[in-house]
Amino acid sequence: GAVAQTKKGALGGWMLVNTNDPVTGDYSDIESKFSIRNPEFPDEDLCYLVPGQRDSVSDCNFKNDSHTFLIIHGWSVTGLFESWVYKLVSALFEREPSANVIVVDWLDRANKHYPKSAENTRLVGADVAKFVNWLEELDYPLEKVHLLGYSLGAHVAGVAGNLTNNKVNRITGLDPAGPSFENADSLRRLSPDDATFVDVLHTNTRGSPDLSIGIQRPVGHVDIYPNGGTFQPGCSIQHTMKLIATYGIYNMDQIIKCSHERSIHLFIDSLVNRAYQSWAYRCSSKDAFNKGLCLSCRKNRCNKLGYSINKIRSTRSTKMYLKTREMMPFKVFHYQIKVHLFSDKNMTLLEQPMKVSLFGTTDEKDDISVTVPSMSTNSTVSFLLTSDKDIGELLMLNLHWEKDSYLYGFFSTNQFMIRRMRIKSGETQSRLIFRPKEGEFGSLVQGGDAVVFVKSSETPQSRREQR
Repeated sequence: GAVAQTKKGALGGWMLVNTNDPVTGDYSDIESKFSIRNPEFPDEDLCYLVPGQRDSVSDCNFKNDSHTFLIIHGWSVTGLFESWVYKLVSALFEREPSANVIVVDWLDRANKHYPKSAENTRLVGADVAKFVNWLEELDYPLEKVHLLGYSLGAHVAGVAGNLTNNKVNRITGLDPAGPSFENADSLRRLSPDDATFVDVLHTNTRGSPDLSIGIQRPVGHVDIYPNGGTFQPGCSIQHTMKLIATYGIYNMDQIIKCSHERSIHLFIDSLVNRAYQSWAYRCSSKDAFNKGLCLSCRKNRCNKLGYSINKIRSTRSTKMYLKTREMMPFKVFHYQIKVHLFSDKNMTLLEQPMKVSLFGTTDEKDDISVTVPSMSTNSTVSFLLTSDKDIGELLMLNLHWEKDSYLYGFFSTNQFMIRRMRIKSGETQSRLIFRPKEGEFGSLVQGGDAVVFVKSSETPQSRREQR
């Protein structure tokens, strides 16, 4: 006999579901369209898969033994697909040439006032769930289904994943929308229960919760916050003004969308620039990350960003951080610099500007600007340094303490002595000790010359070994 149980319905009401009978058969109320794309014309809707119409599968050349990606767009002011859609389609084909790449078209429900479009994510999520259930009825394995949702589309993917008869393999949330969702019930938004593995990129979480464009709270198994997640390099007003000066006013919308849409371009980067794979590091906060305290890869503490992520599922969401460049390839190399400062007078200086140059076996990187939050006598300072060049193994570095204001030097010259410097590389996990090139102490003078440090032959011991 059939067992009846209640299940939360797509619209939040409770309905009776017959568990022996998967929800099948009636696809007539589906309004979303499922455009299967073709690598030669990534931006054209040439064929639609129609749930319930088996012949659309063969007509559209759907491949039963290939991976299937469903791309779900977000809120649309214009009611048209944005240019990132075809770029993501092309990148998926470049990485997985035989894949089925499907664009979910819910533009009619997405170009309303934001709160209405946000509400519509439930209806669209139900459509996508029915589509996935239909594929499963055609004996398509759900281990091969990967939903990619941007902004409101990430919550569509979440609702869909919650309503399918069985779990899809993976959902990637690309800066899931914040307003209306920050404090929403997990059934209405993306959450870790919605797929076997859920990974999320947060790129535009500026502002107070529920007012920030992207959701601030972690909503996946792994939540990655590039550049702290609030704002992305190259997206400043100044940068956009340059764009407008060069390309005209039609780039104005990029100011609003630049950081939000960066989530998609980071994912595209992971598909096409395999040799420049970005790594993210688990950390309790972005402040701790900016001090360089989180560059460990032990016990799954680091992971690849994007397509090749290691699917690590923990009960609590893992928050991860990394820095990136402002353009593709986005990868940078992360270093923790740790120094103990001595001085014959007691002083504490805040927000000090430094320039660091790195010299390695394959390349060098000059004048990396960094602001050291606090420097005080007889204390250890730790900060994060990044280079967009792969310098190979680090052999030497120069540290230059810049003047911090025009009053500088008027009263006295500040200086600290440094005996050694400890450097850890996130990407190679190497730990090295550097000593001043000349003398036992390097004298770091505010506004003075750079101090040169060279790699020491001593091997850094862990604290445990020292004890």
